[in-house]
Amino acid sequence: MTHFGEGVKDGRQSDMALTICRGTRRLLRNLKFSTLTELPLASGRRADIVALATDATIVIVEIKSSIADFRADAKWPDYRLHCDRLYFAIPESVPAAIMPEDAGLIIADGFGANILREAPEHRLSPATRRAVLMRFAHAAAHRLHGLSDPEILSFGPV
Repeated sequence: MTHFGEGVKDGRQSDMALTICRGTRRLLRNLKFSTLTELPLASGRRADIVALATDATIVIVEIKSSIADFRADAKWPDYRLHCDRLYFAIPESVPAAIMPEDAGLIIADGFGANILREAPEHRLSPATRRAVLMRFAHAAAHRLHGLSDPEILSFGPV
């Protein structure tokens, strides 16, 4: 697994998905969020982007690179259990009208992104927030360690 600025590239993401990820992360950074990609959640799901605000608000962004990608994936409602706000990020080529209205919507390209629709807020319980924050912190620390000591990655996941 190689880590790039646009996200974790492990062969599952299309070039379009990585492009959307890059632009979305740039937007989130401008909004003062810290982000991680491909974060494993307690449910066994893997969130495309998890963003953490300075007030500990947790946002998950599900990337959909095409109409087929959206229609083939029904797991996205599970992400609500792990965040305060849920967004979809799509390219301009995907019609916004097909995206669920009970989630936020971001339009992105490789250079940036714009929020088309804000996500409704559904605050996490303190215990769930702590669990997600711990996953976020551990993943960030392990990835940073892997950059300075690539051999550690051969030890396998923690």
